[in-house]
Amino acid sequence: MREGEVLFFVPSSIGSCWFVARCLVGLSCLVSRVCVSFTPSSLGFASWSLRSSLCRFVCVREIGLDWIGREMGGDTLDRDARIKLSIGTKKQGKADGQFNLPRGLAFDHHRGLLLVVDRNNHRVQVFSCDDGGSFVSKFGKEGYQPGQFVDPYGLAIDHDHDRILITDCANNRVQSWSLSGRSFLLCIGHQGSGDLEFNAPGGIAIDKHHHRIIIVDTDNNRLVFLSSIDLSFLFSVGKHGSEAGEFYYPSSIAIDDDRHRIIVVDSGNHRVQVLSLIDGSFLFEFGYRGPHPGQFNCPHGVCIDNQGRIIVADSHNHRLQSYTHEGHHISSFDCGSERPYGVAFDEHRGLIAFSTSNRVHVIGANQWLADTFSWRVDRHRYAPSWMKQAISTMTMIRSLVDDSNAMSMIPNELLFEIFSHL
Repeated sequence: MREGEVLFFVPSSIGSCWFVARCLVGLSCLVSRVCVSFTPSSLGFASWSLRSSLCRFVCVREIGLDWIGREMGGDTLDRDARIKLSIGTKKQGKADGQFNLPRGLAFDHHRGLLLVVDRNNHRVQVFSCDDGGSFVSKFGKEGYQPGQFVDPYGLAIDHDHDRILITDCANNRVQSWSLSGRSFLLCIGHQGSGDLEFNAPGGIAIDKHHHRIIIVDTDNNRLVFLSSIDLSFLFSVGKHGSEAGEFYYPSSIAIDDDRHRIIVVDSGNHRVQVLSLIDGSFLFEFGYRGPHPGQFNCPHGVCIDNQGRIIVADSHNHRLQSYTHEGHHISSFDCGSERPYGVAFDEHRGLIAFSTSNRVHVIGANQWLADTFSWRVDRHRYAPSWMKQAISTMTMIRSLVDDSNAMSMIPNELLFEIFSHL
């Protein structure tokens, strides 16, 4: 078993199964805070280290609960018409296109790609957004050397510097890879709590306004700010606690560029904190532990849509939740028996992607959140190739009909919007 995996044996009796399930629900967060990692010592001998983790990695593998969900028809996502595509298989795997605990993910909207951190396979996989989620490539493998990973978690794309930044969680460092060539560039950091030191880094984001990289230093309960120019240490904010500006195993982060704010998922405190992008000072928070709309149970991933709405992967409540930029609940997206972890938004294609235990699902954003995606001239070049061809064909047909025909009155903008909903 890998780090954080806890095996529960399920009795054959359905009544006993439900008893076990109820116990697991109450204990899942407690159990998931204990992870065992296997790392070689500097002398080359094996050593075991017991590390506190959080519900944030949801390290527990609740086989009993998953079994019950399948037996009772819990495949909600397979029946949801809003799901445009699903990548991976229900069971974990190592083959191309299969996952073992996928976590962070990000869209490369310039190239029409979706990059996914395949955590327990210690790699990153790349898929096409314009070709039904087909597998494109992969990089990384298990190990402790530069260019190798042990339990990677977060991922951010830095187009300005043509690179991918990945938090190499169990190696307590951040790795930089070429975006265009997907080759290893460099890594920084080692275990600790000082400058350029990390303890199980999680989410990561790019602050374009101030040329900074912000890293969720999970087990140090802080955010670390680096220069995006030379990756030097700038400052850190936060400490362990439950007060404003304090964290209890934070997991993920997103940048609200329009409002100059940082959105932090404070997983152990079951809330989201909103900080100033300028200096990391506390602005406000929303959410607390519970199963109802606007409440959380071990939330993990977060992203911002083009309207400034905040989308949170409410993992142990098996749903995505959306909020206004002021933190007011809008709606929820039911994930059935699956738990969402990472979540990402592609404003150029109107897509929301989220990772679960062994799969990645992609939603047509407009089919959940109205007005999330609209046609714009500056984004037309990022449209899927099939959509461009369809609009081109319709335009050609329109040019052949009489000017008084209704077909000639349909502008390209409307055609693009129509095809984006198909």
